[in-house]
Amino acid sequence: MELSLDYDGPVAVLTWRDGENRINDESLGALHARLDELEARSGPLGVVLTGEGKFFSNGLDLARYGTDPAGLGHILTELHRMVVRLLTFPAYTVGALNGHTFAGGALLSCALDYRVMREDRGFWCMNEADIGLALDAKLAAILFNRLPRATAIDAMLTARRFDAPTALHAGIVEAIVPEGAVLERAVAVAAAIADKDRGVIAHHKRLAYGEVAATLGFPVA
Repeated sequence: MELSLDYDGPVAVLTWRDGENRINDESLGALHARLDELEARSGPLGVVLTGEGKFFSNGLDLARYGTDPAGLGHILTELHRMVVRLLTFPAYTVGALNGHTFAGGALLSCALDYRVMREDRGFWCMNEADIGLALDAKLAAILFNRLPRATAIDAMLTARRFDAPTALHAGIVEAIVPEGAVLERAVAVAAAIADKDRGVIAHHKRLAYGEVAATLGFPVA
């Protein structure tokens, strides 16, 4: 899989290029490696995470883990770890949701500070009620922490496919724009915050997300 890193001024743009961008050991490992690289940088920084083509992320790699209970448990723990890493990352993070953002991919989007969604195509969806794979309390805690409670419950119970206008109204995303402007808007949002004090941002993130990080099993100091 490929997770490219490019810079637009102080903004690091991470582009996930792996078809449906499924969550597995390789994709999470690549994302950790890129985050390590960015965390080691000093000075102004904003981070944008996006996909390519039809998908931001289509969730867990169920073809690999769906029939392997131990493997599924492992990748869920690693997803918890990544969500905490993103929630508490010492820079402002923006999701450029270029396409479908489903299940584990939707949870990853919730770990970012701001989300821009393509307005004409693509859905944000927690589809577990459709596929018979129940959320655990830890994954549900992500939704309850990052979304309006009514929206989180609606998403969990109905497996509703939120199009962009509905996602904006429901508080899932902060902005919707035409396809060609998704990355541009995300970079602009990240750039506006990039020169803020990263130490203060990191401290405030720990205050904001410390409780959910502990719930997910990865407490932050």
